[in-house]
Amino acid sequence: MIAILTKIFFLIAVLDPIGSVPVYLEATKELTKVEKKKVAVRASVVAFLILLFFIVIGQLILEGMSVTLDAFQISGGVILFLFAITMIFGDGKPTREKNQITDYRHVTIFPVAIPSIASPGAIMAVVLLTDNHLYTIKEQTITTLLVLFVVALTSLLLLIANSVQEKIGTYGITVISKIMGLILASYAVQSILTGISGYFFK
Repeated sequence: MIAILTKIFFLIAVLDPIGSVPVYLEATKELTKVEKKKVAVRASVVAFLILLFFIVIGQLILEGMSVTLDAFQISGGVILFLFAITMIFGDGKPTREKNQITDYRHVTIFPVAIPSIASPGAIMAVVLLTDNHLYTIKEQTITTLLVLFVVALTSLLLLIANSVQEKIGTYGITVISKIMGLILASYAVQSILTGISGYFFK
């Protein structure tokens, strides 16, 4: 049970549901209430399908390119660490992604589904958490269900986005995003150390 809760917390950190709220609000500010709800649900579905795609064949693609597990853990850790650094020291996920909005009529895929929910860091994280060499099919299935749970949570937050922003505020969202970045950085460093240890001390 503790392992599941830890994994859920990590997925919340890397998907950063609260950080997606201001991105969603900015992207849908010119839409009606009904259209906003459709965007929230559809973007979440698309994001989950993208993550599911990488859960299923992400590792197969890497192994087809002869990428070892140790190399993947190191490179994945580096990417996650850089992603976490941008969350901690950068403008923050909401500001960066809101600035990428150029077409308010087609926002379901970009930037709400990608890169706000299914970010590069999230994609790398789900591949690491469902490694075929480390986890059984049962464990990978549980992880997939946990990903679905966190994406569903994200969808719920988007549906009540206006209330969330009013209660937490822009600064509150930024603070939470940076805390999530710190947690993600710790996991990234651990992944790098595990990869290095596996390479040199097999």
